[in-house]
Amino acid sequence: MANIVITGANRGLGLEMAKQYAAEGWDVIGTAREPDEASELAAIDGVTVLPLDASDDASIDRFVQELGDGPIDLFVNNAGVYGPSDFDRGQWLDLFNVNVIGPVRLATALKDHVTKAADGKMVVLSSQVGSIAENDSGSMIYYRTSKAAVNQAWHSLTQQWQDDGLTLAMLHPGWVQTDMGGENADLTPQESVKGMRAVIDGLSPDRNGKFYDQSGREIPW
Repeated sequence: MANIVITGANRGLGLEMAKQYAAEGWDVIGTAREPDEASELAAIDGVTVLPLDASDDASIDRFVQELGDGPIDLFVNNAGVYGPSDFDRGQWLDLFNVNVIGPVRLATALKDHVTKAADGKMVVLSSQVGSIAENDSGSMIYYRTSKAAVNQAWHSLTQQWQDDGLTLAMLHPGWVQTDMGGENADLTPQESVKGMRAVIDGLSPDRNGKFYDQSGREIPW
C-alpha cells in the first residue's frame, strides 16, 4: 500500500488532501501541532495522526522516530502561515521559520524514508506570489519572500539529491476557499487538491525541481 505524509493536515488543503488520498486507499500520516484538536482528521479511515511542530527541531526528531524506518512514497509539506501584514521583524523571522526552515529540515530528515520508495516524491505547497517574474503588483512582501525562499531551497535540494532517485516539486494550489484564501476564491479545496494530485501523479525525473500550479502550468521563477 502506498503511503503519504502530509503536514498541517488538520484543516484546509491538508485535510482535504488527507481525505482524497485515504479514499484512494493510501495509508495517510497526517500531522498536527495539537493532535487532540484534530478530530475531523482522526475520523478519516486510513489516517494516522501524529504530533508535529515543524518550527521545532525536537518535535521533528520525535516525529521521525515515531515514523520508524519504513518507506514514504510521498511527502507533502502543506503546513504554512501567512505572516504579518505590516513590518514586524520578529513575526517575519517566525514566518521564515515555519514556511522555509521547517520544510527544508523535514525534507532532510525524511530523505532516507522517501529514497526507500520505488518512486519517492517530495512536494512543498508554495504560492504563485513567490514568483519574481510574475510579481506585477507588489504587496505581501513578507509572505512573498518566504515562498520565494522555499522555492529556491526546494530547487537546491533537487540539485543536491539528483542522483538519489527522488522527484521534488513546488506546487501553487491556486486561489482556494480556505481560511487564508477567503470565501470569494476561485477554487474549492476539493477542486484544488484534485488538480494537485494530478500534477503529483505526473511528476517524473524530467520534471524534477519545477514549480507548477494546480492546473499543471509551469510557473516562471
